[in-house]
Amino acid sequence: MSKAVRLAGTAGAFVAAGAVATLLNGRQRTQRRRRRGEEVEFGTVRSDGHTIVSADGVPLHVEVDEADRKTPTIIFLHGWVENIDAWHYQRLALRGRVRMVFIDLRSHGRSGRSRAKKSTFADLADDVLAVIKELVPRGPIILVGHSMGGMTIMQLAGTHPDLFGGRVRGVVLLGTSAGSLGSSGPDMRYLVPLLRAGAPAIDWGRRFNSYSVVRRWGLGPDAAERHVDMANEMILQAPTHVLTDFYPNFVGLDLTAGLEALGRARTTVVGGTADTLTPVRHSRRLADAIPDAKLVVLKDVGHMLMFERHETVTEVIEDVLDEVREGMKA
Repeated sequence: MSKAVRLAGTAGAFVAAGAVATLLNGRQRTQRRRRRGEEVEFGTVRSDGHTIVSADGVPLHVEVDEADRKTPTIIFLHGWVENIDAWHYQRLALRGRVRMVFIDLRSHGRSGRSRAKKSTFADLADDVLAVIKELVPRGPIILVGHSMGGMTIMQLAGTHPDLFGGRVRGVVLLGTSAGSLGSSGPDMRYLVPLLRAGAPAIDWGRRFNSYSVVRRWGLGPDAAERHVDMANEMILQAPTHVLTDFYPNFVGLDLTAGLEALGRARTTVVGGTADTLTPVRHSRRLADAIPDAKLVVLKDVGHMLMFERHETVTEVIEDVLDEVREGMKA
């Protein structure tokens, strides 16, 4: 048997094994989805969408849930490789009680793709400003951000500190950090081009047993299967270029310049003790650095805390909302 034939046979066996593994993994995902038992299916909570064009021309998908009475507006900013479905539980719990704006960050969800060089926190902060200008031109604002969404809020505070204590009256930072994450080194800048070049293979790999990877790195040890599965489903919707385009932001990250301004708004920081991506010590540092910030620590909860402890996260948002409302009466 020739070497070429042997190689062809090996390659064929690898492809066949991969196809079988992908099929089995797909069946497992379907079974887990059926077992969720959610009253409202994940990914179906929607409202009329708006398209806001960013300063550099990227179309941003934004959904607005209106309220029956005049209220502050809560703007929700999801994390890296997430989309507006990250706020599934909070959206259901607060619907009709407060005006809410949900942004698919550039290159995420239904928003348009940004160039890699325009996938920075400065660009994300500018996008938030564009949405505020178009959809929240008046009234008090509460910003809620998870992970990269929280970093976007910190970037905004650093570049536009005048907003905080003025239009922005409340802030909730979930599972996030102002820098020194420690997992990034200078050599990673060489890895990003390799990741981008190998994107098709990486996309396939992300779908192979991705559930166990998400459970290990994204959620706490006691997380419900349905919450792991929801996170897995959402993350798999993000193409690999989102990983590669945004990763450089985390190398040498330093958003501390905006922390003092955050103290002008009612700010609560929430972290989980089982978060391996933005460890709880980063939440503690934020709470210490932001004047008068409140810290909420969730035991044995991982990075996707708005799924795992969705009731508590909603309560934190409600507490900030109540304080902002009281301030409006004064």
